[in-house]
Amino acid sequence: MNWKDLTATAQINEIIERSKQVPCVILKHSTRCSISAMAKYRLEDDWDFKESELEPYLLDLIAHRDVSNQLAEIFQVHHESPQVLLISGGECTYDASHLDITVAELHEVMAFSK
Repeated sequence: MNWKDLTATAQINEIIERSKQVPCVILKHSTRCSISAMAKYRLEDDWDFKESELEPYLLDLIAHRDVSNQLAEIFQVHHESPQVLLISGGECTYDASHLDITVAELHEVMAFSK
């Protein structure tokens, strides 16, 4: 799994545009939270997507809270931590938090949206 760091609000527009070619997933991760660490580990351990199927982005919530706030505003999602946002076609098509964050769930949602 090759995380791309999400560190600036300007990147959000880049992700929106990129998601029109390939879906993108953003993990909003708190480096101070054991549940967030577990969610990140589970994604990394089970990850079987090719980069051409789903691009993963990692947002450190502690270091970049402004980016998290902007994501919530743009995609109209309630802030959670940890949280995944699936961005496809320029829109957030799915979000999940805490122990609902799984690769299996991402596969299911992506299969349903095809």
